[in-house]
Amino acid sequence: MLDVARHFMPKEFVKKYIDLLALHKMNTFHWHLTEDQGWRIEIRSRPRLTEMGGSTEVGGGPGGFYTQAEYSEIVRYAQEQYMMVVPEIDMPAHTNAMLLPYPELSCGKRPPAPYTGTEVGFSALCPEKEETYRLVEDVVREIAALTPGPYIHMGGDEVEALTHAQYVGFVERVQDIITRAGKRMVGWEEITKARLLPTTIAQQWKSDSAAAAVQHGAKLILSPASRVYLDMKYDAATELGLNWAGTVDVSDAYGWDPATFMRGVSETDVVGVEAPLWSESIKNLSAAHYLAFPRLPAVAEIGWSPAAARDWENFRVRLAAQAPRWRILGINYYRSPQVPWAPEGAAGR
Repeated sequence: MLDVARHFMPKEFVKKYIDLLALHKMNTFHWHLTEDQGWRIEIRSRPRLTEMGGSTEVGGGPGGFYTQAEYSEIVRYAQEQYMMVVPEIDMPAHTNAMLLPYPELSCGKRPPAPYTGTEVGFSALCPEKEETYRLVEDVVREIAALTPGPYIHMGGDEVEALTHAQYVGFVERVQDIITRAGKRMVGWEEITKARLLPTTIAQQWKSDSAAAAVQHGAKLILSPASRVYLDMKYDAATELGLNWAGTVDVSDAYGWDPATFMRGVSETDVVGVEAPLWSESIKNLSAAHYLAFPRLPAVAEIGWSPAAARDWENFRVRLAAQAPRWRILGINYYRSPQVPWAPEGAAGR
């Protein structure tokens, strides 16, 4: 997953990141397109979303957005790399940028206004207003038409301004909208508070609450923040990244088993693992490289290899051997002390 909403990432940045995912046999690109800080995808029936919501980002930069032609170009580029794109429109919270042109649809803790900070939980779409769902229907209809893959991610996380009943009603209504658009819904683990269809997928990120999806016959994506959030610092001294989920070095990203990670969840309930890269502290591709490498290859091996075939001591030696290729590719990787890298400047073979 790549977050282009907190800091906007130009089209060529996204393509280069997709190249790196494909290099490590990742087969799905979760594209986080909207946030409190920015709305990044053109919706032709709702042009004010990008006119107003696309002009901000964390720290006060110029923001930006993708035209539908650019979105389709990136989707095709990913397909050429055998990769499926899953777009995310985060709601009902993380919607400040969405609400800038539609303040009458806000039920948040404060009125919508251009936002460049990093606090979360203050925004919310009003679940009781029919115009809210007309807006959602317009967005989903256009995104679905542009997306050949079967999924649309509705977000659904960190909702603090709505009651439980309001939230559940919203999730179920949006699930119906996405289903009628011919897509399957994905959402962060909080959506398990609602009645989910067996076709829906819940994405675990912070707790065991996602296990409730299994009771509905739904499947899970595992993205435990303490293991695979690529925006976490490697250690206390790391300049880039956050630390709210702790520090995550390479051994943390490698040393867990999706098949046994959650209580009450079997391997058949898990459709995959995902390594999100949130962009509060990322402004350029070099910064993205630094946080993704060398942890992204660890997550790739977790996803593709059974536990019996994984060995940390073997992996860290193989990982060190990748460094010459990364240097040739211009990847600004973190030289984790857990990995036996060759000395700086030493020739690879």
